Amino acid sequence: MRKDRLWYRQPAANWNEALPVGNGRLGGMVFGDPVKEKIQLNEETLWHGGPRDRHNPSALEQLPRIRGLIREGKVQEAQRLALLALTAVPENQRHYTPLGDLTITFEGHRSDGIRDYVRELDIGNGIARTEYTADGIRYSREVFASCPDQVMTVRLEADKPAALSVTVRLLRGPKNHYLDRIERLSPVSLCYRGRSGGEGGVDFRAVLRAENAGGTADVIGEYLVIEGADRITLYFAAATTYQMDNPEETCIKRTEAAAERGYESIRRAHVSDYRSLYDRVTLRLGGPESGWQEALPTDERLRRVTEGEDDPGLVSLYFQYGRYLLISSSRPGTLPANLQGIWNDQMLPPWDSKFTININTEMNYWHAETCNLAECHEPLFDLIERMREPGRRTARVMYGCRGFTAHHNTDLWADTAPQSSYLPATYWPMGAAWLCLHLWEHYQFSQDLEFLGRVYNTLKEAAEFFLDFLIDGPDGTLVTCPSVSPENSFVLPGGETGCLTMGPSMDNQILYALFTACIEASRALGLDPDLGKEWERVRGRLPQPKIGRYGQIREWIEDYEEKTPGHRHISHLFGLHPGNQFTVRGTPELAAAARVTLNRRLAHGGGHTGWSRAWIINFWARLEDGELAYENVLALLRKSTLPNLLDNHPPFQIDGNFGGTAGIAEMLLQSHAGELHLLPALPSAWPDGEVRGLRARGGYEADVFWSGGRLAWANLRARIGGPCRIRCAGTFRVYNAAGGELLAVSRDGEAEFEADKAGSYRVEGGHEG
Repeated sequence: MRKDRLWYRQPAANWNEALPVGNGRLGGMVFGDPVKEKIQLNEETLWHGGPRDRHNPSALEQLPRIRGLIREGKVQEAQRLALLALTAVPENQRHYTPLGDLTITFEGHRSDGIRDYVRELDIGNGIARTEYTADGIRYSREVFASCPDQVMTVRLEADKPAALSVTVRLLRGPKNHYLDRIERLSPVSLCYRGRSGGEGGVDFRAVLRAENAGGTADVIGEYLVIEGADRITLYFAAATTYQMDNPEETCIKRTEAAAERGYESIRRAHVSDYRSLYDRVTLRLGGPESGWQEALPTDERLRRVTEGEDDPGLVSLYFQYGRYLLISSSRPGTLPANLQGIWNDQMLPPWDSKFTININTEMNYWHAETCNLAECHEPLFDLIERMREPGRRTARVMYGCRGFTAHHNTDLWADTAPQSSYLPATYWPMGAAWLCLHLWEHYQFSQDLEFLGRVYNTLKEAAEFFLDFLIDGPDGTLVTCPSVSPENSFVLPGGETGCLTMGPSMDNQILYALFTACIEASRALGLDPDLGKEWERVRGRLPQPKIGRYGQIREWIEDYEEKTPGHRHISHLFGLHPGNQFTVRGTPELAAAARVTLNRRLAHGGGHTGWSRAWIINFWARLEDGELAYENVLALLRKSTLPNLLDNHPPFQIDGNFGGTAGIAEMLLQSHAGELHLLPALPSAWPDGEVRGLRARGGYEADVFWSGGRLAWANLRARIGGPCRIRCAGTFRVYNAAGGELLAVSRDGEAEFEADKAGSYRVEGGHEG
């Protein structure tokens, strides 16, 4: 029995039970109904409307007044003016929309005649399958989205000749309300056409082509009808004018080429391409005695965990599912994963299914580097580059600043003007700064100076904005103003609530990380020494993290009470994760205050959204508390996971899956504090296990094996070389894997040695010093 699979004994009753497939650009949710199959379709560039300049012409004129009101403590007046002068016109960015549905009706099948039904998603190969028996005939289906061939493929088979008679239809909205035209291209192919809507919106095309062995096929009206076939293969392609001038021609060529190559060839290419990414990392939690749970359907396993059982194998599956989803929704040359990856069935989806960049988009990529999917990070870098020009206009028109900036959302068109008029979130100019830290993270893991040279000016331009934007704050500091602490509100001494402020803690922590990245990048590249000194000067004037009245990290420049103590955002712990300003040994007082902060949030009901719970896992992992990290892994599964293992905000958002996978990786390997920390937050529930292929900053890759809750051994592979410090509980020794030479013996849980470029090293636990 394959371990890396989700499987069920019944079809999906609704979208939250369907199984996702994708090739980075084209996505499908497979329902697996034996009588009428439905595959809900998405194409990543199909968004409503075109690009617009939405900047409020009053912003720059009113900015000094807004700042003055904030300085004077007149928060309510400042907020009223911000709503008028800073809100974009119109206030909302563009939204993502579904492509439609592919339905396959099986003639002669009855729901009450189905036997031995199994539905699965094989995440080891990236293929969804459905099998069942009807009237004594065994039927099977496979669905996958191929990245090499850029088609979605559906294979229908039966173990009796001439047993397949189906009617296939493409739909967009009830009765095709959102399509312009459906046209017969040939007896085995049809095309549908439409426009996304809104001024400047993209045109889209989708082509479906069938190949049948035996039987007959014809397009009749809107339907592709195949009768008496031995087997059927459907090839589906879609594209928009966002990518190309003639998407219809492209779709026709892709489906024709797929049919010419044939199913087996396309399947082999898909599996090979997919596994080249997926197979880089393996994870096993628990010993052989826990394997019996793999014989249970996935929804049954999830139900048992919800009821209090332990299932380490389900945690491993959830971890790999997060990697599967990133491979399936973010490939080089595509858009980055949005709020729902690429999977969305609503014309006006929750939060527009955009790129929400006050944590959600960033969280989507926390596991890209650690979990050995660096190529899947590239679409985010491309989006950042596309945001530079709009972001320059935002910086200049709204704030009179150089550089580029963005607020808490962006869309297909890289819009950087404020989104909506939601006071706790909208007026926050830190989006581009946070995104740019992903460029630095990629360099830290890869040590690729050529890449750093390409993105250096982007980092530099993001920092340049804040050289102009920061103003004098209390006690000689430099602060952002106006801004918010996403998406929380504070209570003023008089009882009024407020959001708009100067210098919220998250801003200071993001800027500390951004200026540090720029300083270190300039040194690595040997560029801009004078500018590097300016960055150091400004970084030195940022407000330092402060501890509040409860022993917590303060969220705002004043020690305000929170309106919502259990708020889903825990923005003031950015410096703990994903930043590295707070560390257990480097800043023990701040680490202790971060612990208080988390305990207060959780005591007041925090972690009630999936992505927030995922962030909390990462926080506890960074605090090296394996028990509490694991407690929150279980809470993520029990409270915020749908039957198909997708994250439930609620509703579905994909960031919880990605953040959860990142958190599990952080429990097993960390590298943010200048050392490789093996098993930093290993819970007692995982006494035995192994992980292979995780990556660490400094250019390392690691395999780690443990037994009895202690390191057994680890293999390290160095990309660059140089001083390497290893930390791990207990005693251990480090050997050169090639010659067996002893290089270091641990002392107080750490050891240091000089690694060679492309060198391999073995760390053996259980040794006496």
